[in-house]
Amino acid sequence: MSLDFAGEITDPIHRYIRFSQVERDVIDCPVFQRLRRIRQLAGAHLVYPSAQHSRFEHSLGAMHIAGLAGENLLLKGYVDNAETVQELRLAALLHDIGHGPFSHLFEEVLETGCGTSHEEMGRRIIAESEIADILERNGYSAGHVSKLSFGQSKTGFLNEIISGGLSADIMDYLPRDSYFTGAEYGKVDYYRLVSSFEVSRGKLALDRSALNSLESMLISRYEMFKAVYFHKTVRSAEVMLLESMIAADQALGLTDTSLPNYLSLTDEATLERLARVGGTAEKLARDYCDRRLLKCVYEKFLHGRGDRKRVKRMDRKALSALAAEIADGAGVDGRYVFVDASRASSMPLTPSKQEMYSVLVADKGRVYDLPVSEMPLVDSIAGFFDMLRVYTTAENRERVERSVKKVLGDQDSMKMGAGLHQGYGSSR
Repeated sequence: MSLDFAGEITDPIHRYIRFSQVERDVIDCPVFQRLRRIRQLAGAHLVYPSAQHSRFEHSLGAMHIAGLAGENLLLKGYVDNAETVQELRLAALLHDIGHGPFSHLFEEVLETGCGTSHEEMGRRIIAESEIADILERNGYSAGHVSKLSFGQSKTGFLNEIISGGLSADIMDYLPRDSYFTGAEYGKVDYYRLVSSFEVSRGKLALDRSALNSLESMLISRYEMFKAVYFHKTVRSAEVMLLESMIAADQALGLTDTSLPNYLSLTDEATLERLARVGGTAEKLARDYCDRRLLKCVYEKFLHGRGDRKRVKRMDRKALSALAAEIADGAGVDGRYVFVDASRASSMPLTPSKQEMYSVLVADKGRVYDLPVSEMPLVDSIAGFFDMLRVYTTAENRERVERSVKKVLGDQDSMKMGAGLHQGYGSSR
């Protein structure tokens, strides 16, 4: 039994993306159409002008790759029927439905303001919006699709196809982000990877012949973090957005998580409200719109190994205190000095949010765990990398730069070792 497709969409990454009737119904509903108005890479378009792509087309791409993976597992007998493949495609289609404005950037606003996440909002949107009615009307359980979308299905290997080191998510966003930024790092041979999927012990395994393709993808992800996601000017724009949203949260109710309010929060709608709110939030938002970006006066990049969970996180209070100390030493307004401390795992996270330390490999009837340490190129980038930067306005640049040298001196490595908060992109 195979899926009945109702049409297809032309896509620059995958050429053609086919969709079924239930997928068409989901795609056409206003809740899903909202994703057209949320950029995939937040403020990156101010550095890479063509990075205007949205969560909408990424979700279509993830659905497409999840479908390829599901069809392969169906042919190999690991999946019983085409209905499971359809559920897998729907889960991938909806895996980003809960994102707020400016994608991952809004995650910290949610965490700071109300202690929730885009995954939790996604679960609520699937359960409480018209999406639930569409799924149920077509014979699918909204609860089951939601669990699969966010890595909570009882079938472990299906969770891994939605998120993790072998996921449809990473196999779409890397080539898509690379294509639209023009950065030549995100090449992924996803056809080779998904056709090599096997299942063992309830987990997703990869045929040994595809290890080179996996290695290439993991290195591409690492390079995209350095070149795009953590680019100092991209982060400058995103620091401005983040600080503006946090400062304006109380006035604008950005973390009011009632669905009508949350679903109204798209990039441009939120930016328009920020640009009228007054105070520091308005200035930052207007400068962002006019591309008068903050200047980076200090930068430190560290690559390390070990368990990042054992490293105490430097919360917003500690970051603000450090920024205030630097501003005081420079004799400038503390509202316009920012410390940006971001950390990302060099390896993708598993559906359970653990770092990927090994891959399950199938080789001539034998299945075994291959540690990352036995993949030399991947092992060379394994661990985590931290970015510590100090930003300020153009007019304060020289004074703040001098103050940073006095305040941090040779202690920057120690301060970073004391722990950093997870910044944008850390969940990728």
